Amino acid sequence: MANFKELLVWQKSIDFVTEIYKITGSFPKDEMYGLISQIRRASVSIPSNIAEGNSRRSKPDYLQFLKIARGSCAEVETQLIISKNLNYFSEENYKKLNEDIIEISKMLNGLINSLE
Repeated sequence: MANFKELLVWQKSIDFVTEIYKITGSFPKDEMYGLISQIRRASVSIPSNIAEGNSRRSKPDYLQFLKIARGSCAEVETQLIISKNLNYFSEENYKKLNEDIIEISKMLNGLINSLE
């Protein structure tokens, strides 16, 4: 197994988290303990679970953590829709973030399928 830092899906998810932090910084301050916290924690969960699963050096464990990361992608995708509906960011930002999370999810699916 490659080191997690060499995995393109991990690298893309790190970039995604960075963008999420930048964009949610402009959300209303009353969302600090609501949507901002939720979307940040869910997005951080993606690369974190990829790294933890990879570091376990057990295929069943790795698969389980990759599936958790994939679940976090669905959680973030949902939170992006809610944020867009509340006009917390532009349609352009929504489209970019949504495309990114879908790409990460597909990459995770590919990695999971290659290990199963």
